[in-house]
Amino acid sequence: MAAKSFEDIHRRLREIDIPESFDLLVAIASGGIIPGALLNERLRLPFDLLHINFRDADHAPRGPQPVLLRPLGFDCAGKRVLLADDRVKTGTTIAFARHLLSAARAIKTFAINGSADYALFNEDCFRMPWRIAENFQPRMDANEHR
Repeated sequence: MAAKSFEDIHRRLREIDIPESFDLLVAIASGGIIPGALLNERLRLPFDLLHINFRDADHAPRGPQPVLLRPLGFDCAGKRVLLADDRVKTGTTIAFARHLLSAARAIKTFAINGSADYALFNEDCFRMPWRIAENFQPRMDANEHR
């Protein structure tokens, strides 16, 4: 699978035009946490997480629809929200997130890759530079045994 470097992503983050103003940046956890944090370095907005799960580590759906893992810990009512994720493939997770944030005045989307209001790339899937390789084995503590 192809990959993008941090520099590719940083360059696009510096270049992308985001003319709108927002009151709140919400990242979809867990894939949107790093993209949201990187975007927030530029925008400096209040930043919250929306804990949704839909896909497994191989990007296959876990069930017929996304699942809310934790109740919303923030209030989006009447706010202009920028919703961030790493990639938008089918739009299923974004649609579910929009439903959960329906009290917001406006919701726009941001993605590193895919179809969003603001997307750095819209290409075939590629490996995000922060993803740990599938064959990664964590180091064991000296006191642990295999």
